[in-house]
Amino acid sequence: MTDVAERLAGLRDRIAAACAAAGRRPGEVELLAVTKTFPVEAVQEAYSAGHRHFGESRQQEAAPKIAALPRDIHWHFIGGLQRNKARKVLGEFDVIHSVDSLRLAEHLDRVAGEEGKRPEIYLEVNVAGEESKGGFSPEELLAASDAFAGMQHVAVIGLMSIPPDDEERARHWFATTRELRERLRTASGLHLPGLSMGMSGDFEQAILEGSTIVRVGSAIFGHRSYPA
Repeated sequence: MTDVAERLAGLRDRIAAACAAAGRRPGEVELLAVTKTFPVEAVQEAYSAGHRHFGESRQQEAAPKIAALPRDIHWHFIGGLQRNKARKVLGEFDVIHSVDSLRLAEHLDRVAGEEGKRPEIYLEVNVAGEESKGGFSPEELLAASDAFAGMQHVAVIGLMSIPPDDEERARHWFATTRELRERLRTASGLHLPGLSMGMSGDFEQAILEGSTIVRVGSAIFGHRSYPA
């Protein structure tokens, strides 16, 4: 077993334990392996270990990996998305986690219709009101509920959040995101089964508050080196 395979197995055990603590089934939580900055070979190792869901944050970096790797991989876009990149991202990714404004959501809905696509999208929320982060405020999200319900070419499946860097209060912000999802569900009539919450350092707390997909990179692939 390779190092990557061993880490994946260990993470699945930790996810199962967190699910058990929350009274949930392990199959309710998807592990998204975040491969940004890591080479094709690392992704191939995880693929060979049976993993199929991978996340990237830059379309230009992801494109050669997507072209080189097997077609049955499910690619998730997790980075900030500019509208001029929407068409390319829709052509390469099945899921988008970072829809941070109504304007972007409406643009994706239109372009997806033109391209004959129906991607799944998460609405990014800024539950703590941090100036350094994008995303819907709770008020903006709920005010747009009718617009989300009327979208024809994207499937709005839930919310995504990144809590403030405060380990002691992370679970509070995950709970706040879950509660906001319930409010949007009531306002929009959408099913909204998904919560994209939790990363390498806090995914167990996110699972306790209902996360359905956790985004983990360094705990699988090791230290991440960014270009200078």
